[in-house]
Amino acid sequence: MTAPEPVPAVPAPGGPGVPVPEHGAWLRRGISRDGGPLTEDGEVVWLQAGPYYADSRGFAGTTSFDGSQVRFHHLTGEPGEDTGTFRREGANLVEWGTNPDGSTFLEVWTPLPGADGVTGSWSGPDHHVVRVGRHVVHVDARTGTYWRL
Repeated sequence: MTAPEPVPAVPAPGGPGVPVPEHGAWLRRGISRDGGPLTEDGEVVWLQAGPYYADSRGFAGTTSFDGSQVRFHHLTGEPGEDTGTFRREGANLVEWGTNPDGSTFLEVWTPLPGADGVTGSWSGPDHHVVRVGRHVVHVDARTGTYWRL
């Protein structure tokens, strides 16, 4: 099975995007789909440890930055690849992107307290774990799970 070709992200207003931080723990505060209202219906946590990330929605892998956009390469869990453009708004990260089906999204991510301390990423057969401070996300073929230590 080959991965679908990534769809270019929607450029961030005001210019090129910024890279994701080297490490961080982020809580999604809302998502807007195709220009709709910003809503949130559950807890979504994204952890970044160096080039590795894990998302509590059930995907993990590596990130890369091309000088404007961040590409999330899914290696574990939900298959796919996402491309987004980030900008900072105070302590928050705001992400614009395009899904593989062509639909667009805007997500607002706020930093979680307790992200200082031990940071790492571990992989095994069919699973990936990322820890940032007191936050841990485990992703396998079935689901993503978030814990706060």
